[in-house]
Amino acid sequence: MGGSRIRAKRLLVTGRHGFVGGVLARTIATDPALAEWQLIETQETWDLRDPVATSAIVEAAAPDAVVHLAAQSFVPDAFRDPETTLNVNVQGTLHLLQALKGAGFRGRMVYVGTGDVYGLVAEDELPVAETRLPAPRNPYAVSKLAAEALCWQWTVTEGIDIVLARPFNHIGAGQSDRFVASDFARQVADIRLGRRKPVVAVGDIDVTRDFTDVGDVVQAYFALLRSGVTGQIYNVCSGRDHSIRSLIERLAGLAAVSISIEQEPARMRKAEQRRMRGEPGKIRRATGWRAATPLDDSLAAMLRYWESGEH
Repeated sequence: MGGSRIRAKRLLVTGRHGFVGGVLARTIATDPALAEWQLIETQETWDLRDPVATSAIVEAAAPDAVVHLAAQSFVPDAFRDPETTLNVNVQGTLHLLQALKGAGFRGRMVYVGTGDVYGLVAEDELPVAETRLPAPRNPYAVSKLAAEALCWQWTVTEGIDIVLARPFNHIGAGQSDRFVASDFARQVADIRLGRRKPVVAVGDIDVTRDFTDVGDVVQAYFALLRSGVTGQIYNVCSGRDHSIRSLIERLAGLAAVSISIEQEPARMRKAEQRRMRGEPGKIRRATGWRAATPLDDSLAAMLRYWESGEH
């Protein structure tokens, strides 16, 4: 008798067609270690603010697990339109939870929050661990913390198995150039290709942030699906911080171009948080995950993406 085939676990990903969702889909398709997962394809037009459509999608998907990526995640947009940010990030999460309950979901969900919820942290209090009291300072972080609290409440009162991730800055090929590292990668790629003068337009570049390759971030979510503890919060970060200036210098070195840097008033935003670095020890202890991709590999991939014309 032949052995029976084990059914792949059905994974529903909100935000499937975004930056991280696209990387997650490609990772499932190419990583033999994730062969147990079957990604459920969804329409790019899915809007979590529509509870009827969300219920229908979840019912039809019949997922074994969920990764909740969908969000309005651009902080300047959150300041311009906090109502939409709250509707997408909080109400959308509520609609997803209600749909999962209505469909009799019995699997695990990873809720993707943000390390931005920690707010202003003094340099002598870094790195930031999950035990720190959140103090969000923008509407995006407020919305993500509110949705995180909602997920915790549903874990307690509705019995849904949810693990809470707080990723810090992530980078990689395909990221929108509205985000700082991708913006600079695009500018340096254009300089190398002769599309612009050798001047990189910047804002405040003498702050530091904790950057993790998006491929590593995706692996963290699978690690939490496997080994995270229900209701627990996990930082997803490298535990190292790099200045924005150093990213530009590394990009120029990788592209083998000489550049000058020019500050533009429109790019200058008040950055009260001069340094940020997360503490990844909790997720490492729980799952064995750690950020593994060298920063230069991430930056080189971003340069190739902007040079390729595929965007």
